[in-house]
Amino acid sequence: MTDHDWQMIADHLNDNGWAPIRGLVPGEACDAIAGTYDRDAGFRTRIVMSRHGFGRGEYKYFSYPLPDVVQNLRSELYRRLEPIANAWNEQLGRAVRYPPEHADFLTRCHDAGQRRPTPLLLRYGPSDYNCLHQDLYGENVFPLQVAILLSEPGRDFEGGEFVLTEQRPRAQSRAMVVPLTKGDGVVFAVSHRPVHGTRGTYRVNVRHGVSEVRAGRRHTLGIIFHDGT
Repeated sequence: MTDHDWQMIADHLNDNGWAPIRGLVPGEACDAIAGTYDRDAGFRTRIVMSRHGFGRGEYKYFSYPLPDVVQNLRSELYRRLEPIANAWNEQLGRAVRYPPEHADFLTRCHDAGQRRPTPLLLRYGPSDYNCLHQDLYGENVFPLQVAILLSEPGRDFEGGEFVLTEQRPRAQSRAMVVPLTKGDGVVFAVSHRPVHGTRGTYRVNVRHGVSEVRAGRRHTLGIIFHDGT
């Protein structure tokens, strides 16, 4: 984490609603995480997207205790992103503030009945995609999350771009495609973010998804900081 320019990441995030985190996970670790998908141990449930109208493909939620690499990423990324999350809430006039340590935020979630871990491992094959959506899971929501690409575009899969859309007041939606390579992360708004305009700060709604995979197999690690009901 110390090798990354977090001020530059914060600036990009504030300007665009997302920011790349290059080389977040080494290649061997990406392979090791993706390789756990076919095991039952370590996961609490498997979701087939087509059964729920979410798209095509599937994903699994990790169970507690999380794998060490997932736990460490979740804790360390939260520590870096907490000041940005609090600044966003202040700009939007929201009273909610987040504690400096992730464990304390999880205590807040668990006390409110949000006790199910939300980090997940996603797998896509040919013709799979993920519809635009927001990962909320309950009343207590941390406004940022991170997706980490575990596969190499052009070698492991074709297509499957990470996509974001923004809906600004009285304007048409804006689509953004985020270029990622294996091991890169992208931090982005869970559901909305502040944008500064000529008449002050206003709220922009954000959704994310994945375009159709044309060939191969794509794995992604999703780090969501709030637990779910």
